[in-house]
Amino acid sequence: MRSEAAFAHLTAAAPIPASSGRTHRHRLNRGGDRAANNALHTIVLVRMRHDERTRAYVQRRTKEGLSKKEIMRCLKRFVAREVYPALAPTQVTQNDLAPAA
Repeated sequence: MRSEAAFAHLTAAAPIPASSGRTHRHRLNRGGDRAANNALHTIVLVRMRHDERTRAYVQRRTKEGLSKKEIMRCLKRFVAREVYPALAPTQVTQNDLAPAA
């Protein structure tokens, strides 16, 4: 994985424009790893039920007129951003590749 966006695309959490006419909407990419998407979905469901920050976010976005499906799309992207640094490989420098003595 070369970037956070590539990870989001792999987990099917990358938004794709789905606009028509005057409406500007996004949907999630339907490709990618289904198991990873399922993991993100489960994390989002648990956060929506138990995490106070996420519950406040859902309440605020509902007042703005977003549907539960659209809110979950946004939350999946946020979770992908938080998970990527833990899974990303560290950068290897030339000094790390020095031959053993």
